[in-house]
Amino acid sequence: MLKVNNISFQYHKKKSILNDFNFSLQEGEHLCVMGESGCGKSTLLKAIYGLVDLNEGEIFWKEDKIIGPKKQLVPGFINFKYVAQDFDLMPYISVSENIKKFLSRFYPEESEARTQELLKVIQMQAFENTMVKNLSGGQKQRVAIARALAKEPKLLLLDEPFGQIDNFKKNSLRRNLFSYLKQKNIACIVATHDKNDALSFADTLIVIKDNKIIENNSPKEIYNNPKEKYIAALFDDVNEITINNKTVLVYPHQIQVVENSDTEATVLNSYFKGSYWLIEVEFESQNLFFNHTSEIQKNAKIQLSF
Repeated sequence: MLKVNNISFQYHKKKSILNDFNFSLQEGEHLCVMGESGCGKSTLLKAIYGLVDLNEGEIFWKEDKIIGPKKQLVPGFINFKYVAQDFDLMPYISVSENIKKFLSRFYPEESEARTQELLKVIQMQAFENTMVKNLSGGQKQRVAIARALAKEPKLLLLDEPFGQIDNFKKNSLRRNLFSYLKQKNIACIVATHDKNDALSFADTLIVIKDNKIIENNSPKEIYNNPKEKYIAALFDDVNEITINNKTVLVYPHQIQVVENSDTEATVLNSYFKGSYWLIEVEFESQNLFFNHTSEIQKNAKIQLSF
């Protein structure tokens, strides 16, 4: 339903932010966009929503062309909603009033039911009457998401949607939100640094490097077969190991301690990670990291299997 056709964009005469981006998105599909800071993730969302004027290329939703602010009095495509990192909420009214702002006043019962439904999705029923200015940053982020969903957009654009939310809330909120979007068949594009947004909930993953798309595939395929260290490092610590003049990429969980192996390594440090230990070793003048069930004494000699 969404078609991004060879778009390029740059601010004034500066370096290109988006360089020949080309991809499509089906109705109800969830797309995750990953890459280092400054690679163009946020600018891509703004371009899709219609907040910037492209230098080249076109963006379509079905048969409708997305146009930028130069040709539109009020920027932003009517069937989309965009949740930026600054939220843009109304601070002096309550949480529920912020959500109802986009709902019809002519049907108060339906509006109230819809508001309660969205408060449940973002897990903020207890704060419905709280003034927004009294909320934390993470709570404001959740209200912004609910407000964007009020009129059920065809496409939801989320820029680092869980960046300010506490870890103990983040996982359940993420499950709630993406399940709700699938239930309502709402397409979604998430720009994020968090691998959990991509691996658990995205149908498709795009990786951006140097303002270009270098991967466009399923998260599982990209994770299991990273083409370069930059891609693998988006998901986890990654080891770039040279063995017999051949360089391979290995995640920490793919390395095991074994006996009777010729790959001897010296333990440098052990880092407690809760359910496991991250062990740092020196192997043939290379520093490697692997996961282990327990701490290993510093300077111990161990054998590894890759």
